[in-house]
Amino acid sequence: MKPHIKKIVLAYSGGLDTSVICHWLVQQYQAEVVCFCADLGQGEELDGVPEKARASGAAACHVEDLRAEFARDFITPMMRAAAIYEGYYLLGTSIARPLIARRLVEVARREGADAIAHGATGKGNDQVRFELAAQALAPELAVIAPWREWELRSRTDLLNYVSGHGIPVLASHAKPYSVDANLLHTSYEGGILEDPDRAPEEAMFLRTKSPESAPDTPEEVELRFAAGDPVALNGRELPPHELLAELNAIGGRNAVGRIDLVENRYVGMKSRGVYETPGGTIWYHAHRALEALTLDREVLHLRDALVPRYAELVYNGFWFSPEREMLQAALDHPQRHVTGTVRLKVYKGNVILLGRSSPESLYRPDLATFEADTVFDQADAAGFIRLTALRLKVAALRDAAGGRGPKA
Repeated sequence: MKPHIKKIVLAYSGGLDTSVICHWLVQQYQAEVVCFCADLGQGEELDGVPEKARASGAAACHVEDLRAEFARDFITPMMRAAAIYEGYYLLGTSIARPLIARRLVEVARREGADAIAHGATGKGNDQVRFELAAQALAPELAVIAPWREWELRSRTDLLNYVSGHGIPVLASHAKPYSVDANLLHTSYEGGILEDPDRAPEEAMFLRTKSPESAPDTPEEVELRFAAGDPVALNGRELPPHELLAELNAIGGRNAVGRIDLVENRYVGMKSRGVYETPGGTIWYHAHRALEALTLDREVLHLRDALVPRYAELVYNGFWFSPEREMLQAALDHPQRHVTGTVRLKVYKGNVILLGRSSPESLYRPDLATFEADTVFDQADAAGFIRLTALRLKVAALRDAAGGRGPKA
């Protein structure tokens, strides 16, 4: 028995899944469906979205430009934490979900809705991300996940559904892989990409050139940071969403930011994703270079030990959790020193460091020099080594006395 629901707010993209879901919700729940679409930098994907929603049965469709909020309140704190999942993934899809969920419940409350709905499948991470956020922010709202309810089981089923009901979508049987884009990245999954031994087709990529077709001349980039956040690109101060958009253009034309990853989903399976994150990749490398100059050794090492945990929280959908907020506060604290300028060049998929400088630098040429100096007494190193090695020496003496001999 379906609960008695009069109004549903659907997280809507205008793509295949949510277009079918909109029509299905109207038919199955006999409820008014209001669509909400977040503009997170998808670009042309948003053309005609309100018309598509109404053609799919929606009573209304709200499209909101959230690019500035996305970059300022979600991407930027995540990048301050140097978050990267399983060594490669800069979490472009993951970090978009908490913002979409937050605005979705705000629209639901404004509309007086009984429920929210999403298009995430029962196999994926997004169902967890949306619903954890909804429980944290609006536990009174019902959550409808059609992929867990209906009898449709594949994208082929969805394509057959839209053709049978006259729903306008761009997807086709010939190009069934899934594409998700926002200001930080574009992701590609499913379809022909489900074979991890099959290389993606070059025509698939929407945001980056291939290294072979990228310019033969490197392009230089200068990023200025203040307290861990980029504030100026090539001498121009820009808000985060505009700065990232320009970095995307630079990285994209220079083939920066492609990864092909078999990742571990939170629900337990491995999946293959191909991602383009051109601007974020430049941002990430510049930030790390400046941190190396300005952060204390033990602080940096401890921060790096916490990064996998932080990245897992973002990936798994725990943005609105007390543990993520606690880690954010801890990781943000040393960022007050991460101020300065980083110069790089990008060339055929590579991000190459040219130089970095900071008024907060801990680098002392008079200490690090291989030339003669007057500030470091090299004789001090002998006692430092003796004390550092003391526990190793004691263990070796014990083993020798017990007849076990040296380890080597």
